[in-house]
Amino acid sequence: MPILEVREVASGYGDVQILWNASMVLEPGRMTCLVGANGVGKTTLLRTVMGQLKPMSGSIWFEGRDVSRVPAYTKAALGLVLVPEGRQLFTDMTVLENLEMGASNPHARPALKRNLARVFEMFPRLHERMHQKSGTLSGGEQQMVAVARGLMADPKVLMIDELSLGLSPVLTVQLFQNLKQLKQTGLTILLVEQNVQMALAVSDYGYVLAQGRTELEGPSRQLASDHHVRSAYLGL
Repeated sequence: MPILEVREVASGYGDVQILWNASMVLEPGRMTCLVGANGVGKTTLLRTVMGQLKPMSGSIWFEGRDVSRVPAYTKAALGLVLVPEGRQLFTDMTVLENLEMGASNPHARPALKRNLARVFEMFPRLHERMHQKSGTLSGGEQQMVAVARGLMADPKVLMIDELSLGLSPVLTVQLFQNLKQLKQTGLTILLVEQNVQMALAVSDYGYVLAQGRTELEGPSRQLASDHHVRSAYLGL
């Protein structure tokens, strides 16, 4: 059974509709990427799935339950977690305090020590800077904190919006290696990423969003090698 299903969802901001019948299925333990040009509605789709926006029509199902109208904090407690674009850290708080905030929901609190050890093993730089204010970190280090904070919520599905935005090529490669590690643990991941080639290279399955609609889907390698897809939808 799919762990997450988006069924013909329409969504937007006020009277401005961005998504038109977008659909997507996430299988457990698989990394799925959502790609497309800027402004086609990828972030809007993540926010709608998370509950930050209410769908105008359609439905969202998580572990066989209709969660279309469930608020974001309840979804987080159920195990649906979003690492937002732009990191959105508490910049006046230390790295450790930011990570502890990630484990604030009742689902994650009992696993705080275990998950803290896991993220420090994955991101040793954060362990070195655990008492440093997050606002003083480099952009790459802040992105590590954002991903680690998502992991502290003990997710069943981790959604990441623009992992490599504004990062150097070296840090981008490092973070994608971290994603591969997470995939190997069996975590279900949904990745929205501007680096289309790298997103398709590390993921198992992909969806192409165009003009607010799910235009194409398929195994990531198949999408990456299709010349029509590359030129018509991905700008490659």
